[in-house]
Amino acid sequence: MTALTLSTAAAPGLRADALVIGVAKSSGSKGAGLVVAPGAEAVDQAYDGKLAGVLETLGASGSEGEVTKLPAPAGFKAPLVVAVGLGAEPEGEDADAGFDGEVLRKAAGVAARALAGSKKAAFALPLVDAGDLGAIAEGVLLGAYSFDAYKDNGGQRKNGKAPLAEAALLGAKPRDKAHKAALERATAVSEELNRARDLINTPPNDLNPESFAAIATAAAKEHGIKVQVLDEKALAKGGYGGILGVGAGSAAGPRLVKLTYTHSRNAKHLALVGKGITYDSGGISLKPAGHNETMKCDMSGAAAVFAAVVAAARLGLEVNVTGWLALAENMPSGSATRPGDVLRMFSGKTVEVLNTDAEGRLVLADALWAASQEKPDAIVDVATLTGAMVLALGNRTFGVMANDDAFRAAVVEAAEEVGEASWPMPLPEHLRKGMDSPTADIANMGERMGGGLVAGLFLREFVGEGITWAHLDIAGPAFNEGGPFGYTPKGGTGSAVRTLVRLAELTAAGDLG
Repeated sequence: MTALTLSTAAAPGLRADALVIGVAKSSGSKGAGLVVAPGAEAVDQAYDGKLAGVLETLGASGSEGEVTKLPAPAGFKAPLVVAVGLGAEPEGEDADAGFDGEVLRKAAGVAARALAGSKKAAFALPLVDAGDLGAIAEGVLLGAYSFDAYKDNGGQRKNGKAPLAEAALLGAKPRDKAHKAALERATAVSEELNRARDLINTPPNDLNPESFAAIATAAAKEHGIKVQVLDEKALAKGGYGGILGVGAGSAAGPRLVKLTYTHSRNAKHLALVGKGITYDSGGISLKPAGHNETMKCDMSGAAAVFAAVVAAARLGLEVNVTGWLALAENMPSGSATRPGDVLRMFSGKTVEVLNTDAEGRLVLADALWAASQEKPDAIVDVATLTGAMVLALGNRTFGVMANDDAFRAAVVEAAEEVGEASWPMPLPEHLRKGMDSPTADIANMGERMGGGLVAGLFLREFVGEGITWAHLDIAGPAFNEGGPFGYTPKGGTGSAVRTLVRLAELTAAGDLG
């Protein structure tokens, strides 16, 4: 993990391998061209006020994600200047507020990744307040992320370069309470989000329900979180037919992990439920070739919940948070659940399994009902649930469904605040009829069109009466198969972690819903 420091040092005298600055496209009132962003004044002055022209000569345009490197001017102890694009320069009423936090987060992430192999970099990006500082810190920590657990040989890296080792954030105030709090929050959230990324990227031969539960248990004990793990025997005794049914075909038995962070008896209670299919072959309804290779990521929801609970504990949030990790491996075998089987769920309802590849909703149903028994103030579940949601919203946006419109809007707003793209989705009542079963209380499949909404309606059946609930389908953004962008790496992304932490903060403040 990259080490972060807050620095009041002047840019020219700071010893580092590189100095990161921001550049932007000038606003319409100033005409077309490139402008140097606040924070880089010393560099511009050393270039006699002509830094923008030099960068334009090198091809810089100020577009988001663009990186331009040039030698540092005489008198600077850092030999390299890295100019990262910030997009359009804020103008009008937005000018005083500076650049949007997500813009800064992405820029810091791009620069941190571009400086892989460096020992130290100084970041002189525009910084108006503690919120900007937190965004830049998150961007550095998330952008520098690298999953190297399977590339190391005797301490020697076979591929690539080591992540940026240290970053000094210039313009910060080390003794300012708000700045110190912003750094503390960014560090805790980013470290736990990167832990979630590690879990998602871990090959399924090394991460199964039992080993995932062991990792969660160790982290819980470290941070004062109460943990309870239900194994196959306990699940059978408790009647968790959904989780047992999904895990029946695997040699690795299922688990239900309960993580409880308690601040006080009187604090609000937020329950988080995560889908944790450590590998999804589709079961008897086997996935076609080309759809199996990334299915180690089907536990991204559980990873997000795990990370959010630990982050809440590390930050000491004044809220009680319970995380439920519904863990199973979905495999075909002689003992696997078959299409046509009927499962009796923890709630007592029976489900006719028409497709064993619609397994996530089965493990979530048991966990949602378990969470409901504690009567929390709200439940939020997170899952890589449906390909239909990817078709609807693409690879970078998750869908949000809820049994309360105001709560759904609050979740979407929370996601926007932390820089995660989401979109409110409906739960049309007419789609519920498609899951009627002649054999059981409900089937696990309904109409093909609107499949992501059908899945949401199925989950709603297992939420306790009167409990506010939201469902986040992160099937698109959970795993990035393309190239890295912003602070997002290739592979596991940690989608929804920051939204869940923000929801916990809002619950603590009494501002949610």
